[in-house]
Amino acid sequence: MAGFGIVWAIVGAVLCLGVPSMATVYTVGDTAGWAMGTDYTTWTKGKTFAVGDSLAFNYGGGHTVDEVSQSDYSSCTTGNSISSDSSGSTTIPLKTAGTHYFICGSMGHCAGGMKLAVTDLE
Repeated sequence: MAGFGIVWAIVGAVLCLGVPSMATVYTVGDTAGWAMGTDYTTWTKGKTFAVGDSLAFNYGGGHTVDEVSQSDYSSCTTGNSISSDSSGSTTIPLKTAGTHYFICGSMGHCAGGMKLAVTDLE
């Protein structure tokens, strides 16, 4: 009978841990990728982003993925990036709650719509 109590203690401990949530990798722009002519505001609609998820940016030459501040996002200002990549395949993990801002740093691309704001809800 003592063994039965241990089993219940283990079951209780497992239940307290809960079921871990699965992180999601979002391909930015879906099949269009990170490119001119894609409406990223519409792309985010209906998606729930959470800490632990990742954004996968796929793009051709001549583009960058720059994580920027809110003010640089709003004004399409380059040169003050938190991070920047131009490899053609950039995956950014969402490590903190809040809004994350991304732009293409190539001349005129942000003003042309290559900008993305993602808010983590958790």
